[in-house]
Amino acid sequence: MKTNWTLTIDCADPAVVARFWCTALGYTEADPPSGWDTWEDWLTALNVPEDEWNDGASISDPDGILPSISFLKVPEPRTVKNRLHLDLQAAGGRAEPQHLREERIRAKAETLLTAGATLIREVPMENSTTLDHLWLQDPEGNDFCVV
Repeated sequence: MKTNWTLTIDCADPAVVARFWCTALGYTEADPPSGWDTWEDWLTALNVPEDEWNDGASISDPDGILPSISFLKVPEPRTVKNRLHLDLQAAGGRAEPQHLREERIRAKAETLLTAGATLIREVPMENSTTLDHLWLQDPEGNDFCVV
């Protein structure tokens, strides 16, 4: 039997990280629970103190196809390289001409750098100087690649 799932990213500021990933993935803020016009209305009805409203965030694929992603506030900072990361597939695949692949990778990365990402390293193809992908981090240092 299939198990439904979402991806959860631990972070210090869920709202900031969620906004970044909306830009990166073309996602939108998740809708509030059914019957509520806004998240604020829902949180108020549940008597959640306002200083806890940024303890979590959720984003979703506007087409409803891809998994949702949640962001959970945690007290500890990230201390080691992620063992799991997202690859944003911007290039169109290895069948595309290399100059076009690189142009697409760099264009996507530029958008993300403007949104708060940090470039860690340009990664060449094995035994080559030709760009394979870019290794970046989101505003809180979570690793991802643009390929």
